[in-house]
Amino acid sequence: MNDKTPIRRTRPTFTDQEALQFHAVGRAGKLEVVATKPMATQRDLSLAYSPGVAVPVLAIAENPALAYEYTTKGNMVAVVSNGTAILGLGNRGALASKPVMEGKAVLFKRFADIDSFDIEVATEDAEEVINCVRYLHPCFGGINLEDIKAPECFIIEERLKELMPIPVFHDDQHGTAIIAAAGLINAFHLTGRDMKEAKLVINGAGAAGIASVELLKAIGFSPNNVILCDTKGVVYRGRTEGMNQWKSGHAVETSARSLADAMEGADAVFGLSAKGAFTADMIRSMAANPIIFAMANPDPEITPEEVALIRGDAIMATGRSDYPNQINNVLGFPYIFRGALDVRATTINMEMKIAAAQALATLAREDVPDEVAAAYQGSRPRFGREYIIPVPFDPRLISTIPPAVAHAAVETGVAGRPVPENYEGVLQARRDPTAGVLARVFERVRKFPKRVVFAEGEEEQVIRAAMSFVNQGLGTAILVGREDAVRGAAEAAGIDIDRAGIEIHNARLSRRNSAYAQYLYSRLQRQGFLFRDCQRLINQDRNHFAAAMVELGDADAMVTGVTRNFSVALDDVRRVIDQKPGHRVIGVSLCLTRGRTVLVADTAITEMPDAAALAEIAVEAAGVARRLGMEPRLALLAFSTFGHPEGERSRHVREAVKILDAMRVDFEYDGDMAADVALNPDHMAAYPFCRLTGPANVLVMPAFHSASISTRMLQELGGATVIGPLIVGLDKPVQIVALGATDTDLVRMAALASYHIGG
Repeated sequence: MNDKTPIRRTRPTFTDQEALQFHAVGRAGKLEVVATKPMATQRDLSLAYSPGVAVPVLAIAENPALAYEYTTKGNMVAVVSNGTAILGLGNRGALASKPVMEGKAVLFKRFADIDSFDIEVATEDAEEVINCVRYLHPCFGGINLEDIKAPECFIIEERLKELMPIPVFHDDQHGTAIIAAAGLINAFHLTGRDMKEAKLVINGAGAAGIASVELLKAIGFSPNNVILCDTKGVVYRGRTEGMNQWKSGHAVETSARSLADAMEGADAVFGLSAKGAFTADMIRSMAANPIIFAMANPDPEITPEEVALIRGDAIMATGRSDYPNQINNVLGFPYIFRGALDVRATTINMEMKIAAAQALATLAREDVPDEVAAAYQGSRPRFGREYIIPVPFDPRLISTIPPAVAHAAVETGVAGRPVPENYEGVLQARRDPTAGVLARVFERVRKFPKRVVFAEGEEEQVIRAAMSFVNQGLGTAILVGREDAVRGAAEAAGIDIDRAGIEIHNARLSRRNSAYAQYLYSRLQRQGFLFRDCQRLINQDRNHFAAAMVELGDADAMVTGVTRNFSVALDDVRRVIDQKPGHRVIGVSLCLTRGRTVLVADTAITEMPDAAALAEIAVEAAGVARRLGMEPRLALLAFSTFGHPEGERSRHVREAVKILDAMRVDFEYDGDMAADVALNPDHMAAYPFCRLTGPANVLVMPAFHSASISTRMLQELGGATVIGPLIVGLDKPVQIVALGATDTDLVRMAALASYHIGG
């Protein structure tokens, strides 16, 4: 085996019993229905059903488009199968297909936040399937056909597209074709080929094979250069054996009669057939730098190891997750439907499929974030022969594919409404709840970009964050570190920092270090520091150097913390930067869960605040809420509620409320109260004298330890997303991430620092 043998990723292993147990444990199956509206009181039930439900019924009867506003239709897809072509298992019947269809529904939800029901139709008759499904369009925004054998799948899809005013999409056909086309676009890019001149062979004339031929011709392949093969050989003009109308439409004039004949001199081959279909002689006969997509499942037509023994210049893709370049339909169908649903498309046309393929191909050429590397045990994909298609856990898929599909739908006149405003931000918020909360922050930072210094500039994730910060138009990035070390780490990571205009500042060699040292000495000389001590801190400690850059106006904001504990990094920064006059330095964490955003303070600085400190913390936290676009409602928490039971910390909280009364602050607040009273309106109703007009959105904790413990526990056990702690009250914008933070965490904190969330 030569040195270009692909490295296989670790393949998940499990026993048959484990697979059965996975599906049986707890609730049987993989789906459940969860109500999206409260069902706790009689009033709730009256609104949800009779008599309240009559109001939307009458509204929809008068204007059917309102079904998208008042029901789940606009975010609901039916997964329909009759089980005649299950995965690689063949015809196992409708009932046996149910675990697969439930799995498909789970993927819709996991990757694109689309709700889905599986519908298994117990008939192999195409007309009966059509008649079953055709009347379901009031229920759903789209129909995903799955695991239906050819040629019935063609008949069913074509007829349902004619009969139904919503998108009908057979994923086995078009999903595979779209993902494979994206990979082929990039393989051609790497090998310098022109689609109009290249020769392509497609082995397999079933659903995916026919769809691939149609899509690739639409993208730009010359019809005469695409040869379709089936079990009887080449589909050529004049052939009569084993033909049908779908194959006949792609017959070509050629002297080739066998798959071996067709593959001779071919630039690329798609395998959508069976294990062992490609022989060593066939691979040898292909053109230089052949492109081989062996997509049969579970075993490809030929393995990468087998190809590597034959020739070392091939680019390979398979349908397997344990090899690079997996042609995985989950890269397509959730996001294609997401884009179609969001503009209320009536169909998924060829232009929408092409847009999806091109968007996928473009995304693969971009640097991948840390989340992708984490999902693949630290193996970071990079555009090249073993990475021509994005991987399924790339978080950018949801903000890349749906907009391309949606815009194509609008441009081709099949959309029922325009692309939503700030669509990419809306999509990011579906997958990452922090995206919606921080949208305002990112929008303002783009309008007023800043110079942000990343103190730990030799770390790979910091370099990636700096690159992403610049690429997103958020400002200028400055890396602190030794230039050779920074450039070496960037080169190893495949990052061109010069192209992005990223600055590198070496503290020891900087022309400004003398000024920084002198400034630091002026602050620390009466705290036991000699000038040489301050010079050493500036020359050798990146936090001190970066903080001095911000303090003396050479940068606007600073981010650190990847390699140093939070408290240590904060001590470094506070040697250089004072708290803002009239403010208090605190830590505020943003907790996002179940559609709610709650700020918690102080989660980082003051361990046991007295009443005066609690009042100051409340004022700072209210300011953060306002800067994030929230109208603050503060609850000063304790284990007691309005005096019961009594306790020392509760007395501090009640005294803090009196101090706020005297200050005449302009936000809602009250306390002491327990967390459930602060957050649950039913519990709060037991205290009609409570000053809060609704559930609290800012929680002031009685002590640092309770704040820190509760937010971390909420994140681990409660499924919440926690951002922070954010530093509030410093005179200059500085944020500190957690040890080992990802590039996404760093970009988020850099944006918050630029926004000056702390005041």
